[in-house]
Amino acid sequence: MAQNATASSADGPNYVAMGDSYASGAGLAGVLDKECDRTTGSYPTLVSKTAAGKNRTFKDVTCSGATTANIANPQGSKPPQASALTPNTKLVTLTLGGNDVGFTSVLTTCVLVASSDPNGSPCKKHFTSGGKDVLGERINTVEGRIREILTDIRRRSPDAKVIVVGYPALFPDSGVGCKEVPFAKGDFAFLRDTTKKLNRALARRAAAGGVGVSFADTYTPTAGHDMCQPRERRWIESLTPAPNTTAAHPNATGQLVMAWATTAQITKP
Repeated sequence: MAQNATASSADGPNYVAMGDSYASGAGLAGVLDKECDRTTGSYPTLVSKTAAGKNRTFKDVTCSGATTANIANPQGSKPPQASALTPNTKLVTLTLGGNDVGFTSVLTTCVLVASSDPNGSPCKKHFTSGGKDVLGERINTVEGRIREILTDIRRRSPDAKVIVVGYPALFPDSGVGCKEVPFAKGDFAFLRDTTKKLNRALARRAAAGGVGVSFADTYTPTAGHDMCQPRERRWIESLTPAPNTTAAHPNATGQLVMAWATTAQITKP
């Protein structure tokens, strides 16, 4: 079903998609909202067309660059994402946390420091200098904010099934990198571990969220299709992306797999 913000307007949308660029389908063809880089290839849009979503009025408020703060606060000209929720909302999908961790700036830093120790882990050293785990602390903060967001969703939409959708396997699960992606050799494992740590935090919050809240694992089904794989096997784009894709983001197939994992979770009893 196409996005419909007006159908059943007296009661509000039945399915609300919330989140960042991994949920908006950033970079893909079929742009629905240029400011938020929201596209028809996003996993929520795909979910809305499956049996799990096709009979629901659908409101997509995902937005590239969104952080946990944008659930309760505006993002540019866009209202808080939580404002789309109503008592009529029966399904919510949520992908958030990557921008709170500073995903884009972390990757930039890893590229910039790689030449200082190409066979080592200079990016890991940068973010753990002085015995302080900067990214680990950011993930801990995200976990607390996701807990608050889930409480707010439950308050606004008490009957909603809420699916916290994790992040896919951006980096080789083996920890072995590739020449196409200009990180130091040891930092591929560091970035893989950081992605897994964020996913574990999201899964913990979903597990503690009570009845109706669950976690959709998109890492496991995308492992082996990371940014270092040959282009025909790649579901996550490298830092030199193909047309109609965005660097270090799911391509059309990656979004399809995320939609599959999300739908599987929605339809569980």
